Amino acid sequence: MEAKIKKEKPHKEELRLAKRKAAKPLLWIGIVSIVMLFAGLTSAYVVRAQNGNWLVFQLPPILLISTALIVTSSLTMFLAQKAIKKDNFQLTSIALLLTLLLGFAFFYTQYKGWKQLAAQGIYFGGKFSNASGSFLIIIAFLHLAHMTGGLIALIVSLTKLLLKKYSSSDSLGIELTAIYWHFLDILWVYLFLFLYFYR
Repeated sequence: MEAKIKKEKPHKEELRLAKRKAAKPLLWIGIVSIVMLFAGLTSAYVVRAQNGNWLVFQLPPILLISTALIVTSSLTMFLAQKAIKKDNFQLTSIALLLTLLLGFAFFYTQYKGWKQLAAQGIYFGGKFSNASGSFLIIIAFLHLAHMTGGLIALIVSLTKLLLKKYSSSDSLGIELTAIYWHFLDILWVYLFLFLYFYR
């Protein structure tokens, strides 16, 4: 019986290590698929804009604030990455919390931006909708949907940190969260610049 238990332990450890080894490649595969999704959407946006009946809209100024918030959140996420490598748990927790709060602030400014777009007559569907507005809202909504995943990952990372499950030698969860969060930051900056210059 004792020999069986000893045999199971190495097996479980091997399985855990295999999962950890696969985590980062799987994340990158997911990121590539998201890039392809948004590349397809922005390409379709360009093609449709050339077909006429395209309402030119003004991006709400609050989306500039959204952009500043998400760029700042990437900096605080980077700070968390550096801090955990030095076993500075207090700074790591503060940086993760700030990143989370900035993420929620990004959501709020996006909501306000949508309201301002509606005031301009930009709707997703209905009698008064236009293809330009529909594309804009789909792109913004899909980015927010992926941001939701990022916020959940941040909450999980912060919770695990507070439970002392991370250290300088074992911080894969924070590293994966950081990669995804930085990607969302870059993606939004690209989308914002695309929508700003190609309306």
